[in-house]
This record gives sequence, structure tokens and C-alpha cells, in this order.
Amino acid sequence: MSDTRSGFVTFVGRPNVGKSTLTNALVGEKVAITSDKPQTTRRAIRGIVNRPGGQLVVVDTPGIHRPRTLLGQRLNDLVEQVLGDVDVIAFCAPATEKVGPGDRRIAESLSGYPRAKKIALVTKTDAATREQITERLIEVDALREDWAAVIPLSAVTRDQLDVLSDELLALMPEGPALYPDDVVTDESLEDRIAEIIREAALDGVRDELPHSIAVTIEDVAPREDSDLTDVFANIVVERDSQKAIIIGHKGSRLASVGARARQGIEPLVGGRVYLSLHVRVAKEWQRDPKQLGRLGF
Repeated sequence: MSDTRSGFVTFVGRPNVGKSTLTNALVGEKVAITSDKPQTTRRAIRGIVNRPGGQLVVVDTPGIHRPRTLLGQRLNDLVEQVLGDVDVIAFCAPATEKVGPGDRRIAESLSGYPRAKKIALVTKTDAATREQITERLIEVDALREDWAAVIPLSAVTRDQLDVLSDELLALMPEGPALYPDDVVTDESLEDRIAEIIREAALDGVRDELPHSIAVTIEDVAPREDSDLTDVFANIVVERDSQKAIIIGHKGSRLASVGARARQGIEPLVGGRVYLSLHVRVAKEWQRDPKQLGRLGF
């Protein structure tokens, strides 16, 4: 028998309960972008956590929501697929907000995945009072009778993260590590760069625009006889009016998006980056199966 354990865990909950922040905190490195915009996460991103007793593969997924577009439906389908494959599902509810109908609906839906063990997490305890945390623990505990554990924690202050890791590992099947111990994610460099650019583009935009932004990478190449890496990328939006917002007055907003994105890309490529960003319009791409396919959804 193996004395190590390894397996897959995913966090579920309404959009914005802190799933991506928690993924990054557990991995110890930024593998998933974060934003205060709902449905920021658009793919199943795997982060690898190595512990003395084994390995956890954290699958960060989009928040479960009522879809209004074909993209939204595909994101929900992706969550369904991940939930059917993982060993542990961790339901997240923020300590700062009362448990509501959306939380109850998601918690009830977990019965559709009998293979996975379930735990409940009360997140964002750093932003809550002791009374709020106690109240939330009682509310969350009552959502299901089969929680293997209910854990309050903060990804920001790292409070109780070790408790969570140990609890998750104990619930995993016995077996060897699934990834080499120097790997933090199986995302490609191009995908990680695209996400960093999208995160920078999301900052400060409002209304429907966050949902309309996608990023494609044309090329990532080290420049000959230089320590520079050239990155050519497109920011894709759905309408000309959105293109104007992203570019900003005399290109000012696009320049700040580029500067912010470069800060995140340079540590990834291990040197200075020349980032060329172009904004292009793909009309109503969230509703168009062909466009979605081209953009990787």
C-alpha cells in the first residue's frame, strides 16, 4: 500500500466567493487570475500543491451562475464536467455575507456528484467579525448533513490554510504524486500570459464589458541577441464602443493595461518583455459558436 495520497479538489460557490484567491494561496504562486468581476475564471485551471504526505491538484473553475449567453452555458458545462471527475468538492461561502438561495441551490446540487467527498469552507474570515464567522459556520453546516469537515479560513492572511490542506489530503485516495514536484500548474506559458493580460484589461471596466473581453496570443518569442521577450497579443471585444473604452483617450488606457500586464509577465518569462497589444472586435462572440471555438471555448 502507498503511504502517500494524491487527488483532485475543486472549489464551488457563487461568483466572487474567493475561489481563485484561495487556489493561489494554496499553491503559493499566482496560477489563476483574480478580479472583483463575476465569472472572471473561464477555464479549468489546475494548481498543484505539494505536501509532506502527498499532492493536491486544485482545479479552479468558473463560478456557477444562470447563463445568459452561449459562453455562460459552456462555462457551466465545464463546471459540471469537473465536478464529476474530482475526489473532493469544497463548497465556499464568504463569512461576510448571509447564506442565500444561490448558496442553498449550489449546496443541494452537490448530491448529483456522489463520487466526491464534500467539505464546506467559510472564506474571507479576515474581513468578518467573530459573530459573523460563528453565524456563517452554523448556516453552512446546516446546508448538508454529509460535510466531511466545515472550516473557516482566510486566503489573504493564510489563516487555517494548513488545516485545509491536511484535511483535503486525508480525504484523497492513496497513490503517488500526479505531477513532478517542481510544477505549479499545467497551464501553458501562452495561456498564463493571456490571462495576465485579461486581468489587467478587466481592472476598472464596468457593466457588460468584463464579459466581452477575451485575449489571444499571436506569438511569444525571445528576441535574438537580447534579453527581451516579444509578446504579441490581441484583446478581443464585441463592439466598436468597447474597443474605444479599452484603448482610452489617445491610447492611455491601453498603455496602462500593457504596463500592468508586463509586471505580471516578466517574472513568468524570467526577463524584460516587449508587449504589443492590439484591440480587435469580434461581434457578439459570446453568443457565436464559431467565434467561441476560435477563442478556445
